[in-house]
Amino acid sequence: MNTKITIAIDGFSSTGKSTLAKQLAKHLGYIYVDTGAMYRAVALYAMEQGYISAETFDKESLIRDIPQVKLHFEFNADLGFAEMFLNGRNVEKEIRTIEVSGFVSKVAEVSQVRAKLVEQQQEMGKNKGIVMDGRDIGTVVFPDAELKIFMTASAETRAQRRYDELIGKGDAVSFEDVLQNVVERDYIDTHRDDSPLVIADDAIEIDNSHLTREEQFNIVLDLVNNI
Repeated sequence: MNTKITIAIDGFSSTGKSTLAKQLAKHLGYIYVDTGAMYRAVALYAMEQGYISAETFDKESLIRDIPQVKLHFEFNADLGFAEMFLNGRNVEKEIRTIEVSGFVSKVAEVSQVRAKLVEQQQEMGKNKGIVMDGRDIGTVVFPDAELKIFMTASAETRAQRRYDELIGKGDAVSFEDVLQNVVERDYIDTHRDDSPLVIADDAIEIDNSHLTREEQFNIVLDLVNNI
């Protein structure tokens, strides 16, 4: 009997969804899928092709190219998690920049992009035993998931976390720019026509503004064990 479940983790940007999902997957021996990395990879592709910039967004060209945008994850034993590959190239570092962050929500608004990625995500999770995080996992990708978590925190808290992360990587960014990016992504994510960011009716909301990673992990692990 398969006792494995599907765990869907949704929430706003920079709430630590990926960190929690990785912790759970490692502890449970589950597969972890970072759907945000998939959308970031498509955004990077659009940037490199000149389809998106601060002034313009050529959606039609991106839609035309979707069939040739190949995404896959490869597990890196040294890092302990799977890295994102775009058309055979490791782009894990490139997709985490503030520039990509500025465009990812706009790319994720495109219905044809969402349809392609949701199809891939559902295929990845058809046998359960998976932890997936994103914006529409519990509402669209896995509406029947046994456990749905929705993570939130204040915009300032999330911006500080993101700022510290970027500075730690050596990126030259300002806190004000990071905060603006967080606020803009929140608006786009919650107002898009296709699969907006909303809390599923049966999701458990966790505000981790004042929680440590360990406290948050233990709360969710208790929820998993109860199921």
